[in-house]
Amino acid sequence: MAAKAVSGRTRIRGVGGCVPDRVVTNDDLAGLMETDDAWIQQRSGIQERRHIGESTGAADLGAVAAREALERAGVDAAEIDCVLFATLSPDYDMPASACVLQERLGVPGVPAFDVRNQCTGFLYGLTTADAFLQSGRYDKVLLVGGEIHSTGLDYTTRGRQVAVLFGDGAGAVVLDRSPDEGRGILSTHLHAEGKFADKLWLEGVAGRDARRLTPEMIADARIFPQMQGRYVFKHAVERSVEVIREAVESNGYAVSDIDLLVPHQANLRINQAVAMTLELPEEKVVNNIQKLGNTTAATIPLALREALDDGRLKEGHLVCLVAFGAGFTWASALLRW
Repeated sequence: MAAKAVSGRTRIRGVGGCVPDRVVTNDDLAGLMETDDAWIQQRSGIQERRHIGESTGAADLGAVAAREALERAGVDAAEIDCVLFATLSPDYDMPASACVLQERLGVPGVPAFDVRNQCTGFLYGLTTADAFLQSGRYDKVLLVGGEIHSTGLDYTTRGRQVAVLFGDGAGAVVLDRSPDEGRGILSTHLHAEGKFADKLWLEGVAGRDARRLTPEMIADARIFPQMQGRYVFKHAVERSVEVIREAVESNGYAVSDIDLLVPHQANLRINQAVAMTLELPEEKVVNNIQKLGNTTAATIPLALREALDDGRLKEGHLVCLVAFGAGFTWASALLRW
C-alpha cells in the first residue's frame, strides 16, 4: 500500500469508554487482606475501582468502548483502516487482543496489532497512529486501551501494595486528520530506560523460563506484579514533569498555557506532586483514579471521556497527556483540541 500526500494534523475525533458494573471498595478489599480505607487512600487516593464479575476479556470491554467512540465520531466501523490495542493484560498470549477486537467489531482484513507498553501504551499507540495518519498510510485509525487486572492480582496481605491499585476498564479513540490545520496533535514524546525493568514488573509466567510455570513461581509470588513503590513514585514524578515540559517547550508554549493536563491514573499522589511542581491548579488536572483505580492503558482515554462529558475539555483547549510506567517508560503528547 503506497503512502499518499496528506494535509491536516491528526485529531481525536471520538472518545469512548467502558468499565464493569461491579464496584469494589476499599472496605471490600479490607476483608481479603490486612488493610483499610485510610491506608489505601493515604498512599494512592483510591476509594474504589471496578472489577469484572464474570469471564470477560480486555477485548470485550474494548469493543464496547470502541463502539461508543465510533458513534461519537460519526464513523462506521467499516471505515477504520487500522486497529491498535494497548494492553498489558491481553485476552490470550496469542493472538493479539487487537485481532480479537477486530472480530468483535466486524472489520476483517485491516491490520490489527497490540502495543505492549503498559501504562504508557496509550501514548505509544497514539504516536504510532499519528505516524500512520501523517504518512498517508491510513485515513482512520482506532486506538483502544483495555485491561482486565482483577484476575491477576495477589489478594493477600503479601500483595496489597499492588492489588489495591488496579481496576478493570477500557477506553477508545477514533483518529483521523483534522481539516483545521491549527487543531490536533502538535507533538508526541516517547522515552524508555530499560535498566529499571525489575522495579516494576511481572516476572513470570515468562518465555525466558525453561518451564514457563512451576509450583515455585506460584509459591514465591512471581506470577503476580511486583513494584518497588517508593522508587517508582520518585521516578514517576520526575519523568512526568520533564516530559510535560518537553512537550510544551517543543511547541513554543509555557506550562501555564496548558488548559488541561490529563495524566495517567497510577496514583493520585503522583499526579498531585506533578501538578504542584509545575504550579498547575487543581482545576486544570483531570483525576478519576479515586473511583476507577489504575486501569493502565485505559486511564487516559477514560479520563478524556469524563472531561468531555462534564465540560472541562472544550474545543480549542491546549491539552497535555502524560504517562509513566513499567520499563521504565514515559511519554507525553500535546494537542490543540
